[in-house]
Amino acid sequence: MRAKTSTRRLSIAAAGAVFLCTLASGANQTPAAGPAAKPAAKPVPEPTAEVAAALAAELKLVPHQILYEAFQDNNWDLFIAHADGSHAVNLTHTPEVDELYPHANNDGTKICFLADEGRGPAKVRNLYVMNIDGSGRTLIARNARDPCWNAGGTAIAYLKGEFEEFTYRDYASKGLYVYDLKTGRHRQHPNKDIEHLYNLCWSPDGKWFVATIHGAMGFSHAILAIEADGMKVVNLKLPGCRPDLSADGRHIAWGCSDWALRVADFDTRGGEPQVLNARTVVESAKPIAFYHIDWSPDGNSVAFSRGPTSHRLGFACEMIGVQAPGWDICVADTSATNRYVAITRDGKSHKEPDWVPVRSRRP
Repeated sequence: MRAKTSTRRLSIAAAGAVFLCTLASGANQTPAAGPAAKPAAKPVPEPTAEVAAALAAELKLVPHQILYEAFQDNNWDLFIAHADGSHAVNLTHTPEVDELYPHANNDGTKICFLADEGRGPAKVRNLYVMNIDGSGRTLIARNARDPCWNAGGTAIAYLKGEFEEFTYRDYASKGLYVYDLKTGRHRQHPNKDIEHLYNLCWSPDGKWFVATIHGAMGFSHAILAIEADGMKVVNLKLPGCRPDLSADGRHIAWGCSDWALRVADFDTRGGEPQVLNARTVVESAKPIAFYHIDWSPDGNSVAFSRGPTSHRLGFACEMIGVQAPGWDICVADTSATNRYVAITRDGKSHKEPDWVPVRSRRP
């Protein structure tokens, strides 16, 4: 399906209400057919202490690590920890800068991330890259958003901010760009009409970007697959937001509502991606929300953020840079429903987890 080329702009000033994933039922969002459209008949009970303890013991044996952001001592920093949450290390230690949204490359040696720098009217969100131990910090782009790596770790895709003035609004983006680490060059995606995307990810075969869109390119709210080097745009017809692709490119995970996370097959054999065999991995009752799902390198687990819904500075707490008191990182077993355990427990706005493959050196 090709998206309409006409764009319906939503100005940030006019969008006073906070738009959560539940807006996925908007006018231009087509409900998913089959299993992807069916919510669970009733909430599954939260994991018992015995289930959580058993999973925690299993995670002690997992070699992969997890990156995440946390708000501590009045500042956002990036942390890396073992899969069970132990041996957490602060990678940034920058009281004047807020580091956010960490993503590791596929060999576990580098991290791309965002940094909110400056105060007041001078505040800007910039894109950086650094080594897995926090050294070698390098500025990539100013006024940039939601970066992701290609499979080879040679390039970083990112979105440009829609406005020069800083905003926490998650969909305030305009233009998709790719930065080549070897040449230092930036190139814009051939579709110059791309805007209002957020939570960008890149398929391992390099052929597709997947992201949420809000109020642009002919869509009200949808999860799209965008051809990486072409003009094709495919509506994946998924209710919800913030998708993530597995390391093998065969599966997708996303938030189907504020209260549930789903996984499914991501099938590109027909030339255009389609989502099949969706099922719920975790779900909860209000006011506890689930967000920011991320596949483990082996596909056996997902990490995600969990906490009470609230608003800070007029923005929903799942947005990048917005404090989320009571939120922690959890890990779930993808073979079951609601078999998960919290790996952080102090509720200091732990968000945006990203797995680091085993090949990295543990600090």
